[in-house]
Amino acid sequence: MKLMRVGQPGLEKPAILDQNGKIRDLSAHVADIGGPAISPEGLAKIAALDLSALPELEADRIGPCIAGTGKFICIGLNYSDHAAESGMAVPPEPVIFMKATSAICGPNDDVLIPRGSEKTDWEVELGVVIGRTAKYVSEAEAMDYVAGYCVSHDVSERAFQTERAGQWTKGKSCDTFGPIGPWLVTKDEVADPQNLKMWLTVNGEKMQNGTSATMVYGIAHLVSYLSQFMSLHPGDVISTGTPPGVGMGMKPQRYLKAGDVVELGIDGLGTQKQTFKADA
Repeated sequence: MKLMRVGQPGLEKPAILDQNGKIRDLSAHVADIGGPAISPEGLAKIAALDLSALPELEADRIGPCIAGTGKFICIGLNYSDHAAESGMAVPPEPVIFMKATSAICGPNDDVLIPRGSEKTDWEVELGVVIGRTAKYVSEAEAMDYVAGYCVSHDVSERAFQTERAGQWTKGKSCDTFGPIGPWLVTKDEVADPQNLKMWLTVNGEKMQNGTSATMVYGIAHLVSYLSQFMSLHPGDVISTGTPPGVGMGMKPQRYLKAGDVVELGIDGLGTQKQTFKADA
């Protein structure tokens, strides 16, 4: 299933994309795409619906594909080829940092370049959405806790992230730095999440052209690993790292400016398109 949320910010309705590409309203059946709706039982209830009987919705705006995300967890340097372009060693354990949930926005919303930004960068990533509470789970059972996947754009301000004292979070959490969607694609539709092509362009020029096959730590490992340190709850998102081709890794380095248009996508998970604008 391809689950989504449609409507203006704060007024999104839960929806599903049917086999004919029509957006169908789920609001009579679930409160939102998140919480109980993305549990195994909730997803089974949605799967049993006759989609042709549901009202059709106009997509005036596609919102973030998940509501009520409590944690937006990111994994750094998790692609061997990206670590190499960054001039950093592959980490002996997953590098964990948090992205503020206030950064979350729709997949095609404008992205705001923050005041004082010198090095706003792009990163296409595979997002993993948790469907039920995971705590101390083994790697063998970890995938039982995954509801599905989405495209995640881990927009980053590199000067804030690496050139100022402290941790990475402040370079990752600016408003609109977390577009997710357009869909939460349930895991039954993704045959092998460790073999998905992913790409990103800036003003039509291909910058990233990678695959989730070069992940250092795979999805099952990450879910298990994170659950040893914190409970993962329904709606939590794990953004699993980026392949090479980011602006920071270029020689000379290249960063985004107002007016730039970024498009990105992952096979089977949809595409995003954002115009970058200066924050007021």
